[in-house]
Amino acid sequence: MEDIEAIAALQDPVRRRLYEYVAAQGREVGRNEAAEAAGVARTLAAHHLDKLTEAGLLESGSRRLTGRSGPGAGRPAKVYTRSRAERAVSLPARDYRTAAELLAEAAEQAGLDAGLCAAARRRGEALRGSAAPCGDLEEAMKLLADRGYEPHVEDADEEGAGVVRMRNCPFRAVAERFPPLVCGMNLALLEGLLGTEGPVRARMDARPGECCVVIEPSEAPRTF
Repeated sequence: MEDIEAIAALQDPVRRRLYEYVAAQGREVGRNEAAEAAGVARTLAAHHLDKLTEAGLLESGSRRLTGRSGPGAGRPAKVYTRSRAERAVSLPARDYRTAAELLAEAAEQAGLDAGLCAAARRRGEALRGSAAPCGDLEEAMKLLADRGYEPHVEDADEEGAGVVRMRNCPFRAVAERFPPLVCGMNLALLEGLLGTEGPVRARMDARPGECCVVIEPSEAPRTF
């Protein structure tokens, strides 16, 4: 019931816009910034942000947004980030997470990493179908966004090239328990989806709180 109530909180269009904006930033967001982004008054934004926090969809804290400290730095302001808690609704109830964790545990104990990666790569290729390997980072970002990875460009240069990182790992709950197995599977899946012989490539570059894989131009120098 808690998950249903949390998701129901997003029915309000203003509340949903505020949630989507905060979630997309990947950092703390203050009330003024969120209000401006959603096109509403600060008091209304504060009300909805607090409701989203009560529903467990956002987390709140406080800090000085001026970047200064000491006298004259101003009072700490309330800030919001997306909650790391996952919400899912299935009617009637289903428990796919437990099944996934049991399968991952069995695969890890049996040393089936290579077989799992091969299956993941085939699945990625099947999702790509007859299309050619991904043509550029923009196309890669669309494919990743469609699959819930929440991609964003980091370290872009003057020509717009950079590294595509992903704020969301669709397999996070299982990956936290079985990181080598699931992260290897994820890399293989994305290699199959994007292709390994085209202008972009996927490689492992784990960072706390984000997907373990990054996407970059194939000619970019590798870092280890």
